[in-house]
Amino acid sequence: MRILKSVTGAFGLIGALVLTVALVASGDALAAEKVVLNSGDTAWMLTSTALVLMMTIPGVALFYGGMVRKKNVLATAVQSFAVTCVMTVLWMIIGYSLAFTDGGGMNAYVGGLDKLLLRGLGVGDLSGTIPETVFMTFQMTFAIITPALITGALADRMKFSSLLVFLSLWMVLVYAPITHWVWGGGFLSKAGVLDFAGGTVVHINSGVAALVGALVLGKRRGYGSENMAPHNLILSMIGASMLWVGWFGFNAGSAVAANGSAGMAMAVTQIAAAAAAVTWMMLEWIFRGKPSVLGIISGAVAGLVAITPASGYVDPFGALIIGLAAGVVCYWGAVVLKPKLGYDDTLDVFGVHGLGGITGAILTGVFAIEAIGGTKGALEGNMGQILIQIEGIAATIVYCAIATFIILKVVGAVMGLRVDEETEIGGLDYNLHGETVQ
Repeated sequence: MRILKSVTGAFGLIGALVLTVALVASGDALAAEKVVLNSGDTAWMLTSTALVLMMTIPGVALFYGGMVRKKNVLATAVQSFAVTCVMTVLWMIIGYSLAFTDGGGMNAYVGGLDKLLLRGLGVGDLSGTIPETVFMTFQMTFAIITPALITGALADRMKFSSLLVFLSLWMVLVYAPITHWVWGGGFLSKAGVLDFAGGTVVHINSGVAALVGALVLGKRRGYGSENMAPHNLILSMIGASMLWVGWFGFNAGSAVAANGSAGMAMAVTQIAAAAAAVTWMMLEWIFRGKPSVLGIISGAVAGLVAITPASGYVDPFGALIIGLAAGVVCYWGAVVLKPKLGYDDTLDVFGVHGLGGITGAILTGVFAIEAIGGTKGALEGNMGQILIQIEGIAATIVYCAIATFIILKVVGAVMGLRVDEETEIGGLDYNLHGETVQ
């Protein structure tokens, strides 16, 4: 009997060891599966990265270039191109590290310097299921377009050299930290702020900076008395169309995978853009008697802006309401608020991106669906999510406004911000770049 018990115990021990080994092996296999590169995800993110880059060059360059006067079209378009080049270098040197690495004791507010100059970034390093090089470059395109959007508020009057210095400092001191707050493990991420693709990081951030910049620079000479109508709306329509197409990479790409979340983000992006465009068009038809080309393309961009923070959290119905709301709010911002307050935001960056981003961020807290993005919104009983969204909006506005003001004042004291009167009247194309459009 004692021998039988010993044999039975031995078999039991062997069985336990086998089970343990099996469980460990299974766990190792699962762990290995989590870090294996997925070629489908990688292909989608490579595509998304190219789409988002297209949003700035040529998208923003054409969109903005067509809306200024003919004497400033080259100066306006080249700002987007130059920003693309400068921000690429800065993101490689320090921006990515500040946004997406562990900042130690300061991690709630900014990342560290572990990836300074992208040191240690190897061909086999992964971010989720895609190469980290792809993730880094995808995020680089966001760091490019955000400063490029600001240029629309400063068009026709800011020195090219001062603009580049201002936006360089702004990307490092404002964009990178706020990106870390929301997407890099900072305090807004921990607070539960929902921003799928950049409502706070990109649009509220750029919109507030644009408003501060317009106020610091002052109005264009002749503003309110001279004809400052767009010189070529065909360029602007082409640019807006490229923005719309590129926005699928912007929003659906923010799923960082080729999956159902990306599919839903693509669907709601299309719906919100169309709804906002129709809304703006109808408001113009009602109040101005004619639907303008500038109006419908501005409405589409407003819808794209507003759905950005919500794109991974809401369903098509939520997208429809967000698009309708964005059309109304952004139309009011550009047509009513700006003239009433008297600031000269040349191409309505605050009216479209600032107010559109705020609208979308708040409504994300209303329409978020747990089955889609993992978080309930107000319609599912989580009223507190609206307050969390407002916290993210407020933190972004306050920090961006103060930091932008300080940077502009420092650059202005050292270099000056505005071109001289002769240059502004004669046009920036010839006077700053020695070239003109015939």
